[in-house]
Amino acid sequence: MSDCLQRFASSLVVSCQPVPEGPLDHPDQVVGFALAALASGGRGLRIEGIANLKAVRAATDAPIIGLIKRDLDTSPIRITPFLDDVAALAEAGADIIAFDATDRVRPVAVADLCKAVHAHGKLAMADLSNIEEAKAAVALGVDVVGTTMSGYTGGPEPSDPDFQLLAAAVRLGRPVIAEGRIRVPEQAAEAIRLGAHGVVVGSAITRPEHITHWFADAIGAARAASAQPTLAFDLGGTKTLVALVEGDRIVEVSERTTDRHLDPADWCDAIAELAAPWRGRYGAIGGAVTGVVHGGRWSALNPGTLPVSTGYPLADALMSRFGQPVVLHNDAQAAAWGEYRFGAGAGRDLLFVTVSTGIGGGAVIGGRLLTGRGGVAGSVGLTQETTGVPLETLASGRFLADAATALGHAVDAPAVFAAAAGGEAWASAVVGRSVDVVARLLQNLQLLFDPAVMVVGGGVGLAGGYRERLEARLAHLPPHLKPEIRAAALGKSAGVIGAADLARRTL
Repeated sequence: MSDCLQRFASSLVVSCQPVPEGPLDHPDQVVGFALAALASGGRGLRIEGIANLKAVRAATDAPIIGLIKRDLDTSPIRITPFLDDVAALAEAGADIIAFDATDRVRPVAVADLCKAVHAHGKLAMADLSNIEEAKAAVALGVDVVGTTMSGYTGGPEPSDPDFQLLAAAVRLGRPVIAEGRIRVPEQAAEAIRLGAHGVVVGSAITRPEHITHWFADAIGAARAASAQPTLAFDLGGTKTLVALVEGDRIVEVSERTTDRHLDPADWCDAIAELAAPWRGRYGAIGGAVTGVVHGGRWSALNPGTLPVSTGYPLADALMSRFGQPVVLHNDAQAAAWGEYRFGAGAGRDLLFVTVSTGIGGGAVIGGRLLTGRGGVAGSVGLTQETTGVPLETLASGRFLADAATALGHAVDAPAVFAAAAGGEAWASAVVGRSVDVVARLLQNLQLLFDPAVMVVGGGVGLAGGYRERLEARLAHLPPHLKPEIRAAALGKSAGVIGAADLARRTL
């Protein structure tokens, strides 16, 4: 590897290319950007234009990738399209000369540009858009491969870096520079982890016009989203609740019992019917459902809670009824986010456990709702004890009713709590069995995640005396292992409030 490449190995290269004809489009400004970048940890530069390149070269001996951009009538090739451009860049002091190596109509063949760069004693960098172009460029002898053109040769521009192309290009055995839509430090770090020799970042550092637009657009979208209520629903095994939500406030609400004997299309119809009186009064739509939502498709976690067929196209079904996209989340995950934003979490890391018809959960760590690879993160009710039986079978509202029936008392969970409050020993024992299981669950979750607070919700979790029993059951633990248990502050509204806030954030 050449000394030039070694100097920015596994490092940041800053592209100092002002917006053309913008207020910063002057060699003096480019030099300022370049020196600031180098002083702040950049190890190399990407500079466009002969005047800019000469000015920067006079100010530093750092490695420079040079290029010239032209808008041609006869070709889509913009980056260093001509042999004369190569000569001019070499004379101006570029160490590496970048040129468009995409497979499109071009004024000069890639092979000829590569030969010209080498003839001037410089390193050749091929800016390309796909792996086939990368293979062809490597076969021609280019020294460096860049992912620069991925997403810019036709069709809509992607929003994320092309890490798939990066990983594939690395396997070709030439140094690969990751470039294109790398806007946050985490993306740059991921590029290095995937094997990039260097990472070029441009607009996110040296184009304040673009950066300002990103912030202004985000603020504008948030302002527009908050200008009118959000429609949100919570579809569970017991109830279907639909509401108009403003921030943490329920403006209007309507609900009905969920008929478990119907099918998903009927449940979607019920949601649309409950929301019909508010048509035209809301912007975004968010939904919270029991089970798993992944890629817009809905599947049951526990069919005993609500029998959903695997992969039901819930997003499309609701889109057809509302005429606009619906942002969907698992109900416990949505409730976790609601409690984090507006409830008992107060912006601190939290785990949310809902003990209701079933048992579910959600986690917000570092300000992020954890959904996991397939959308099942937080599904604590399906974790198992040594018996191999899901925890919700041993502690949920259904468990309370079944356990009462087995003792000769055919009552539901609220009646079990009422009997316990009235001093019925059998009822107190049944509630105690549920508390023992959930207490062990909270203790294990504290050891796994160590959150600042553990929020307990759901009809069972919020029933009179249940949280106090949990705290008593865990009182023997040392302070650093004992969960800080809080009752869900938003009650049964946590799911719709969380779903509404998550929906607003997608606009």
